[in-house]
Amino acid sequence: MLASAKLEDGQTVRIGAQQVRYVRRRAAEAAPGDLPIVVLHGWGAHIESVAPILVALEGASELIALDLPGFGESDPPDQAWDVDSYARFMIQFLDELGVERAHLVGHSHGGRVSIALAADEPERVGRLLLVDSAGLRPKRGWRYRRRVAVAKLGRLAAAVGGQPGRRLQERIRARVASRDYLEASEAMRGTFRAVIAADLSDRLPRIGAPTLLVWGDQDDDTPLWMGHRMEELIPDAGLVVLEGAGHYSYADSPGQFGAVARRFLLEQPREAAAP
Repeated sequence: MLASAKLEDGQTVRIGAQQVRYVRRRAAEAAPGDLPIVVLHGWGAHIESVAPILVALEGASELIALDLPGFGESDPPDQAWDVDSYARFMIQFLDELGVERAHLVGHSHGGRVSIALAADEPERVGRLLLVDSAGLRPKRGWRYRRRVAVAKLGRLAAAVGGQPGRRLQERIRARVASRDYLEASEAMRGTFRAVIAADLSDRLPRIGAPTLLVWGDQDDDTPLWMGHRMEELIPDAGLVVLEGAGHYSYADSPGQFGAVARRFLLEQPREAAAP
């Protein structure tokens, strides 16, 4: 997970059962063509991890970022959530803040949520910037299939073996599970399984918002082939590849990312709105 400085201007709001931390920065005046820009972080991350995106978009009329439920300082869900649960939460969050329509910037897991919003709530989304986005089912090799088989064996041991079986399951988890998974609560483990299993390829053709994909060519978490596939499936999409950048391409190549993001989210809408 990307480390960055603590943001000191956070606020909190209660959305349903969750107390949610967010930041909201407004300019003195809104420029013609501007919409609020909402930035959604990736799995295991928080507001601070997208600080470089907020810096890149300074000068926007309104910038909003939040700790999604289960991350940062926001309360976790009390049960497992899927992608649609996060999308419904975001609609409630935007309603609470009085935001009717916004541009979305989604990194990794935040891209997943942004895809669901743009496909299912098109009237709420102006433009869509997906950065090293999740949302497609990964290509799995034999090592992954072996880990899945071992994990299933652990669940079977826990179900039929009583306390010794549960101890065996924990030992198996420690060998095959990711650190994010091991450190999560049971509800967040279920959430992890649900969102990782989601394949949003059928929703991509339904996205009507102008969409820009930004990808690091060295991204090992959401490989570049996913960016090319999303570009093919989203009707009005373009792809920018940042050479030498990894999964946090916006931080690995901040100058290039900033120029591309500002052009797409600030300059083009303002030019279109100019007399």
